[in-house]
Amino acid sequence: MSKDKKKIRGYGEGRADKVISVDDVIEKSSQIKSKISDKELLSLSNQSKFLEIKNLVAGYGKMEILHNFSLTCDKAQSLCLIGPNGAGKSTVLHSIYGFTNIFSGDVTIDNKNVTKLSPAEKLKNSGVAYILQDNSVFPDMTVEENLLMGGFIKDKVEESRDAANEVLKKYTRLGERRNQKAKVLSGGERRLLEISRALIMNPDILLVDEPSIGLEPKYIDMVFEILGDLQKNEKKTILLVEQNAKKGLEFADIGYVLVSGETAIVGKGDELLQNEEVGRLFLGG
Repeated sequence: MSKDKKKIRGYGEGRADKVISVDDVIEKSSQIKSKISDKELLSLSNQSKFLEIKNLVAGYGKMEILHNFSLTCDKAQSLCLIGPNGAGKSTVLHSIYGFTNIFSGDVTIDNKNVTKLSPAEKLKNSGVAYILQDNSVFPDMTVEENLLMGGFIKDKVEESRDAANEVLKKYTRLGERRNQKAKVLSGGERRLLEISRALIMNPDILLVDEPSIGLEPKYIDMVFEILGDLQKNEKKTILLVEQNAKKGLEFADIGYVLVSGETAIVGKGDELLQNEEVGRLFLGG
């Protein structure tokens, strides 16, 4: 590569004619920010504040990542966060679960302020489960043992075992491998195991970080079908961060576009798919 040519970090669907550098995405994204009222956010969540983030300032150490960030979501709704790298998408999930320093603002679930609760308290008492972005299965433990780890804070082991049995009945592809070590599973099966492990505590809210990352297309479809079933049939509220913006917005009821720790655009998922600016910057169009 000649010295006058530099590598371009791209964003979009990866087609050579649709590449836009990350730096350009960040710069152009900052130009589409608009002031968003609480009334607009509430209208998207069916006038419900089952989950609410209010004027949140949060980050890591002394560094602020989110700046007066607000969000509302109804029970059994799905919400997808998209935006350029470093926009604060995962930090939103981390802040809900208790992985960040919160300098000001509040997180409430079903009218209960959970801002200062620990992750274990949120999982046990407020029904919040976090599904990590990275491969988090224990490869040398069996499928069943991995599931039991999801109930580590239950008072009785029998409760975790009963919950694991129910999950294994529901997802037969895991049930058939319950006594096999997790390292033999395919990428899609490992992601299914990660989601299933979070279900052991029967959470109301699932925080899902990059569900499609590293998966083949057939497994991506499978994962989103599972999440859709959990939302529609088990009434789970699902908040996800998804780098594949098109897939995330197709799935979600609500979409939030984040830029530099602030909300730039909000709307229904299908409406954001038709938004020209969103399409140009994040959908490769």
